[in-house]
Amino acid sequence: MRGIVWFRRDLRIHDQPALSAALNECREVIPIFVFDEPLLRSKQFGSACVTFMLNCLEDLGQSLTSLGLSLYWRRGEPIEEITKAARELRADAVYWNRDYEPAAIKRDRAVERNLIAAGIGACTYKDHVIFEPQEVLGGSGDPLQRFGAYKARWWARWRESAPTLTVIPKRARNRNLAGNRSRERLPSSKDLGYESVSLACHGGEHQAIRRLRWFVKGPLHGYAVGRNRPDNDGTSMLSPHFRFGTLSTRTAAWAALDTLKRRGIGSRQDVVTWVDELVWRDFFQQVLFNFPRVADEPFRPKAGLPNWRKSQPLFEAWCNGKTGFPLVDAGMRQLNSTGWMHNRVRMVVASFLVKDLRLDWRLGEKYFLQQLLDADLAANNGNWQWCASTGTDAMPGYRIFNPALQARKFDPDGSYIRRYIPELEKIPTKYIHQPELMSRREQDEYSCRIGCDYPKPIVDHTTARHEYLRLARSS
Repeated sequence: MRGIVWFRRDLRIHDQPALSAALNECREVIPIFVFDEPLLRSKQFGSACVTFMLNCLEDLGQSLTSLGLSLYWRRGEPIEEITKAARELRADAVYWNRDYEPAAIKRDRAVERNLIAAGIGACTYKDHVIFEPQEVLGGSGDPLQRFGAYKARWWARWRESAPTLTVIPKRARNRNLAGNRSRERLPSSKDLGYESVSLACHGGEHQAIRRLRWFVKGPLHGYAVGRNRPDNDGTSMLSPHFRFGTLSTRTAAWAALDTLKRRGIGSRQDVVTWVDELVWRDFFQQVLFNFPRVADEPFRPKAGLPNWRKSQPLFEAWCNGKTGFPLVDAGMRQLNSTGWMHNRVRMVVASFLVKDLRLDWRLGEKYFLQQLLDADLAANNGNWQWCASTGTDAMPGYRIFNPALQARKFDPDGSYIRRYIPELEKIPTKYIHQPELMSRREQDEYSCRIGCDYPKPIVDHTTARHEYLRLARSS
């Protein structure tokens, strides 16, 4: 039997259900990746995301070689390319792991129909989430719309039937597999129409495993507090790997929970707090699956402001990190230069766009999707709707972050700000969070003239907050 393994958002060989199933069932296995030409042309994702993906594919190719396989790639429209490949290679079946985004579901159904019509099997598996949408439901069998209720059900499901990890069949190395149909080298970012950029972290399964091991040995056990400090390396930074599947969330959850056996009860809060981030990820995936309209509109249509302000200059100042609010600007410059932004800062810059500037949250959602190397539709949409108070949570539109207070609390000496805003490098700590408070003499002394070397605040936060609250209450 000859099987094709269609790699998508699962670019690894360990705990890879589709690959393991194919190796178990087929004498010949051909791994394939399709560069989605329409998606690439749409520029929905940016250079950081594409560069990271290519890192992952290069690493995957090396891992497959260790199994006696070679990655076979095509470029075009995925439905056409997979159907064509299955016929040309005379496959008996195509194996892949399921995706839960609306466009992906539509694509996969079309591929399955084509394969069945051609007499070729279509074998799909759970992988991208720990629990699929239909596995965590309310008592009435309906999808849960509040994270608190979902989390309680999720943990109950874990205690009842925690998922196991799939393994690579040992005999895979000893069989004559048909995967050595190598083509020319993988395309570069430039070949795909994108720039090659420097990234905050490198892609690939090997990198993901190293980062996970480092994290569970150290930062995990101070995570409940350390996760909020952008000036320290206290988070896992594994979200890009979850996005491209170079590490399974099952593997990550087990690795974290297993540390409790060694460390004891002292770090339980930290471990559970981090695993809850994986629960959030499953939650947003099931929201998108059950309510696909959220990809284009608010989950709660009547929430948020009745009318958003339209101002291209304000939006460009936010995008370019030139708002005059150091924590906001540092975050945006980190994003633009590395494809990454610390999660605490993501919340602050999102709140600033929506609550201070009163710009439509969908502008920020789209910009993040284009800039982030961990760009994920479900998580990005869910987090933006959380910040805009239009999502599943019951909190009304009063969750407003004060950028200066957030900076003082989580970047107290301004080291994160100075790292990404060099014009503020010499500013004393007492002014680093609000440099506009410096006198003219102090501005000259520290070589940072406000309004010249660094912008004045583009809004007054107190005034903007009051105006947002007034409009939100009247809507």
